[in-house]
Amino acid sequence: MLGLPGAVAADRPDAGVAWHYGDPMREQRAAEERAALVDLSHRGLVRITGPDRLRWLHTLASQELGELPDGGTTQALLLSPQGHVLHHLGVTDLDGTTWLDTEAATVPALLDHLQRMVFWSDVQVHPAGAEWAQLRVVGPEAASVAVAAGLVEQAPATGTAVALAGGGTARGPVGREAGAVDLLVPRAELGAVATRLLSAGARAAGSWAWSAVRAAARIPRWGVDTDDRTIPNELSWLDDAVHLHKGCYPGQETVARVLNVGRPPRRLVLLHLDGSVDRLPETGSTVLSAEGRPVGRVGTVAQHHELGPVALALVKRGVAAGAPLLADGVDAAVDPDDDAAEVATPLSAVDRRQWADLRRR
Repeated sequence: MLGLPGAVAADRPDAGVAWHYGDPMREQRAAEERAALVDLSHRGLVRITGPDRLRWLHTLASQELGELPDGGTTQALLLSPQGHVLHHLGVTDLDGTTWLDTEAATVPALLDHLQRMVFWSDVQVHPAGAEWAQLRVVGPEAASVAVAAGLVEQAPATGTAVALAGGGTARGPVGREAGAVDLLVPRAELGAVATRLLSAGARAAGSWAWSAVRAAARIPRWGVDTDDRTIPNELSWLDDAVHLHKGCYPGQETVARVLNVGRPPRRLVLLHLDGSVDRLPETGSTVLSAEGRPVGRVGTVAQHHELGPVALALVKRGVAAGAPLLADGVDAAVDPDDDAAEVATPLSAVDRRQWADLRRR
């Protein structure tokens, strides 16, 4: 899609796809009001086959995968023993194959991790990014565009996947990605499929537009909105990619302990940035309080067509909405919808001070 008129190439971590196609604000509006086509061909893909694949993945991941039906799609995490997020995965199972999509930079580590955990299970793990590529149609008309392009007879519903006409997979939205249809197509046919979708009414949208829409929806991206200390409880992934009642998996103890008897140390929020300065914060830079104390980390940064300059940030739990902050030297404030008072209390509401009273008795 870099060959389309007006395409401007993106930098890392989106090198290989377009940053925008000449009008990023209209591209954003298309993604929110109609249908936009986002090139995700730089995403990493892994293909897993074998009769034990789902039971095996179930033991490794945070999600309930052992009973994922044929034609099912979801999200999952691989965690360290301490509960830190190592990988965020899209998971789709169709016709005897499980597809994982993730950040391209993490594929070598993911393949190494998975292959070391095979042991006696009858599974085969294959890198697939050289042969397959991903596109996303996002917006309220995404489903009708996929049908009008002749790729599917009926667009997949939330949490489901169907085979594409001519080969490949279409999957419906998962979690907060409402209205999205993801297409997994042979890489050699990427241009032809994109042309059909554009002819059916989608507008090409670059990584700038998708980042802005994603930030407004508080959808995190691994490696951009996370660091090596991130736990699922700090992000919407606790709802979208974690099954809270499944059996043991690496990192489960941390997730359960924070959920039941604690609170996450940080939370993902939307920052509104001062639009009068001529620069935006850098991803990974520090968020400071008015007193100059480090209170967070900047993630996704974007110019939104309605909200203006915004950023996602992981901030300490007690940072209140409206409190004056500095994000990499740029004045910022937490969106009112992310008020700290709305952070959920632990599931266990027992007052621990009573324990000491019981012991004295």
